[in-house]
Amino acid sequence: MAKAKRRNPWVVPGEVFVWVLFTLLLLPAAFAGWAVGHYTSLGGESSSSKTVIVSVTTTVSAATTTAAATTTAAATTSAATTTTAAAATGDAAKGKAVFASAGCSSCHTFQPAGATGTVGPDLDTRPQQDAQKANMPLADFLRQSIVDPNAFVASGYPKGIMPTTFGQQLSTSQLADLVAFLAAGEK
Repeated sequence: MAKAKRRNPWVVPGEVFVWVLFTLLLLPAAFAGWAVGHYTSLGGESSSSKTVIVSVTTTVSAATTTAAATTTAAATTSAATTTTAAAATGDAAKGKAVFASAGCSSCHTFQPAGATGTVGPDLDTRPQQDAQKANMPLADFLRQSIVDPNAFVASGYPKGIMPTTFGQQLSTSQLADLVAFLAAGEK
């Protein structure tokens, strides 16, 4: 008759320990993954903090303050109101330096900057045409095209060709200056 094999006494407690350890490590990792995904899906900040930042940066003149107060009082941020106010405060001369330092001339043609790039749309003519197609004021369209370039893509150009990082790389004042420079060149 064959002898019965003895089972190792550490197998069952060892397996239980491994499963408990796995569960204890999995739960915090799952929560951390959810938190990171949830936070980045919001763009890193809530929409109410974005409103406060825009309102604070646009309260330069009495007219701008009125527009920001009206926007805040309505409890909804109108992109047209806030970006027009921000564009009005931009300095076109400083915007030319931002255009050069951000590397815009490597992809775009724009006579006021002496740029002759051909990868992206010609900024001497296209923004005005595309702003009309998008039914947006020019300054708002320019700002959106810099911050969220895939929101409206000029015909004849593929989606995703312009980097989407300029909204994070440029400060609020640099963005306003760049929009003022581009808008001034369009007239």
